[in-house]
Amino acid sequence: MSQQKWEGLIQKLVRGNILRSPNVIRALRQVSREPFLPKNVKASAASDCPLPIGSGQTASAPHMVSIMDEALELEVGHKVLEVGAGSGWHAATIAEIVAPSDAPKEEWGHVYTIERIAELAAFAKQNITQTGYEDRVTVIHQDGTLGYPEEAPYDRILVAAAGPEVPKPLVEQLKNGGILLVPVGGAQFYQTLVRVRKKNGETVEENLGGVAFVPLIGKHGFEP
Repeated sequence: MSQQKWEGLIQKLVRGNILRSPNVIRALRQVSREPFLPKNVKASAASDCPLPIGSGQTASAPHMVSIMDEALELEVGHKVLEVGAGSGWHAATIAEIVAPSDAPKEEWGHVYTIERIAELAAFAKQNITQTGYEDRVTVIHQDGTLGYPEEAPYDRILVAAAGPEVPKPLVEQLKNGGILLVPVGGAQFYQTLVRVRKKNGETVEENLGGVAFVPLIGKHGFEP
């Protein structure tokens, strides 16, 4: 995939008003999808569709990563929890926003990303290391529906798989003033993207529209 093709996709997302914020546009420019994909699909990195990464999972379409990164209202210094590391690409785009390469390290935030499938956790870790994000992204292999209480609370939490409801442990691990983004609905690839804002211990939910994600498997998701 050429850099020209990737830039063409970014311009298309900007024209479509999907990419809007300078920090998100910059992150997508800095972190293309190609280095995070298996060899057999690298040539399709700039296609705006999900791509298979093995174990029945996919790397999200660039427009969906853009929508989620915009909806999270990310800032430098944020501590972020991601459920569903996949190939590690989405976590790297977030790291480039909360811990940009050109910001002093003492101002950096951090991304903790959880993957339940051992092979994908290893793949994500390898990709994160090879692209230079290992000091800004930590990959954890476990049930993501339980969150990661060891580093809670989080400024932002996102879930890259769809559950039957908003997982309670994730709400508990969200900071006051924080945002949680999660697709909610059935396991059959049509759900609603829900943005949860936590204020004074209470949560307010907002419907951001229809999406299609793989099912969230785990104790607070769908059973394996």
